[in-house]
Amino acid sequence: MMFAASARPFTQVDVFAPGPKAGNPVAVVHAADGLTAEQMQNFANWTNLSETTFLQTPSDPAADYKLRIFTPRVELPFAGHPTLGSAHAWLENGGQPHDKDHLVQECRAGLVKIRREDAELSFQAPPLTRSGSVEAAVLQQVITGLGITPDEVLGSNWVDNGPGWLGIRLASARQVLDLRPHFSTMGKIKVGVIGAYEKGGPADFEVRAFAPGHGVDEDPVTGSLNAGLAQWLRGEGAAESTFSVQQGTVLGRGGYLRIASEADAIWVGGASRTVIKGHVTL
Repeated sequence: MMFAASARPFTQVDVFAPGPKAGNPVAVVHAADGLTAEQMQNFANWTNLSETTFLQTPSDPAADYKLRIFTPRVELPFAGHPTLGSAHAWLENGGQPHDKDHLVQECRAGLVKIRREDAELSFQAPPLTRSGSVEAAVLQQVITGLGITPDEVLGSNWVDNGPGWLGIRLASARQVLDLRPHFSTMGKIKVGVIGAYEKGGPADFEVRAFAPGHGVDEDPVTGSLNAGLAQWLRGEGAAESTFSVQQGTVLGRGGYLRIASEADAIWVGGASRTVIKGHVTL
């Protein structure tokens, strides 16, 4: 089959979906050297997925590939499910990492290590670029936007590892599932909310992620947010060294993440599977 010179291999990968329910899709364009930022942004806007990525030749010799990550509106320095989905697509498309046990991704946030364990991939949580307490006015805006009261909030913290996440902790997974946010009130604040399940629940925590100001009212499953939340909760002793997260339940998705802390590293992992494979013309 012949393709135009501008046709590039394309993969759409479902990430954090271990079962029949879908997780979070990412569109991956291979061999993306030579594309301008405008071309990449326009294509990401067209796919209308939470993220679209572009695999390029790395500039850092320690990296296996370079990744550009776009939402429908902006480029991100880092994002979790696009990292795992793109690594899956790169390997499936014949990518050969320098090390057989892990890959190294170059992105605007720096170098990100990804390890292979059986059929799953996990990324090492990058350092937080912003952490600590949330300004009173911002916290009040978020509380109003979530439609809750201040006394329902067990804790809040900046958990930004690139995309700009702010974390809110509620007492239970049920409270998280019952949220009905007022998106217009949130503005451009990106908010992640976490609450614990009782023992015997489908996971240890339920998470929801809201980024209406960036074209994504609610993200189905969010690796970067969960990485930041894990760093926050582990630092406060509010989570075990290894725990599980369910996300996307309200959207009918089956998102499931595994978080593991080892020494000074936190790993965020889950299943990835290819759904669409072909070529795109840009």
